[in-house]
Amino acid sequence: MGVEDLRPGLRHSAAMVVTEAMAVSAASGRFPGATDMPPVLATANLIAFVEWTCVEALAPYVAPHQRTVGTHIDMSHSAATPIGMSIAADIELVAIEGRRLRFRFACHDAVDAIGEGFHERAVVDHARFMRRLDEKIGPG
Repeated sequence: MGVEDLRPGLRHSAAMVVTEAMAVSAASGRFPGATDMPPVLATANLIAFVEWTCVEALAPYVAPHQRTVGTHIDMSHSAATPIGMSIAADIELVAIEGRRLRFRFACHDAVDAIGEGFHERAVVDHARFMRRLDEKIGPG
């Protein structure tokens, strides 16, 4: 099985519990003022969760020399989720255009719908991607 076998309609779901490390206030070391934020799931971590759910769905189709990288996200984060509550993401592959994969997703916690939107990923050759990254970093 490979990426050529992917078809729109592929679905996958994942769940996890929100930890203190996923809260907005956990970014206090990087962003001044974050300690004043409520103890809820950070939007950035909801995005990461959606991305990882897509990566898991694609794993059986991606060859050892390939990876997928996130290229676009369009998300609403409509409700707060407290630390300790479970969240879930449901994704569906809705379009394939060459190396570009477009997913629709919906997320919820134990009480509310918390987010929805679209996420795009691109299939890349891992070695080529890393060479280009090394070139960007440059010598030293």
